[in-house]
Amino acid sequence: MRTLVISDIHGSYQEFNALLNKVNYGSSEDQLILLGDYVDRGPNSKAIVEQVKNLHEECGVVVLKGNHDKMACDALLNEDDKLDTHWLNNGGFHTLLSYIDMESDFSMDDFGWNDYMRMKEFIRHEYKHHLDFLSSLPLYYETEEHIFVHAGINPTAEDWKDQNAYDFIWIRQPFYRNPVTATNKIVVFGHTSTVDLHNSEEIWFSPHGDKIGIDGGCAYGQRLNCLEICDGEYRTHFVRQGER
Repeated sequence: MRTLVISDIHGSYQEFNALLNKVNYGSSEDQLILLGDYVDRGPNSKAIVEQVKNLHEECGVVVLKGNHDKMACDALLNEDDKLDTHWLNNGGFHTLLSYIDMESDFSMDDFGWNDYMRMKEFIRHEYKHHLDFLSSLPLYYETEEHIFVHAGINPTAEDWKDQNAYDFIWIRQPFYRNPVTATNKIVVFGHTSTVDLHNSEEIWFSPHGDKIGIDGGCAYGQRLNCLEICDGEYRTHFVRQGER
């Protein structure tokens, strides 16, 4: 059985399905693991959340939580202007648009805070099942040889499983710049673009052999990567933004 790992889809519905087709994903033959960030920045978060939810429920796909998934739920499920502003400033507006029928009574002309609050209430009411799903996602998935996580693990934690939940979805430099000594397993992660890791869209393999970064930056015009693990060997696949 192959393990296929994809991260940071960010509403890139077209590219996600092009990548699944490219790797010939089969739910009965492959274990698909998704490392979070299904929403924001890209054009079709709604379709991605619906598809990922179905893949999890019908095919046993492992679906982990990313920081953008948490930001969206925090904003939409609470009454806190700071949470709303933080989300909207980090690509949340694109998620809103994907959930709103533009032929409805919602108008983007002179969009203001009251319009946002109406859209927020609409999503809460009509797509509560999406919010419940995203809120319930686990922070990591572990196998005999790998730890799969959105952002990484804190190298100073005595037991990585007990680290602050924030680190699972937000940590950057302290994780990828330091050797992981709390476990002998390889950590596969997204969140930090591979361009920031080694100035390339290609999947990053740490020189220490303890980490693999797979976020190719599709939401920023780059590419969506897939890491294939089979019989202890790795293969890499990708599609570029706009690829069908």
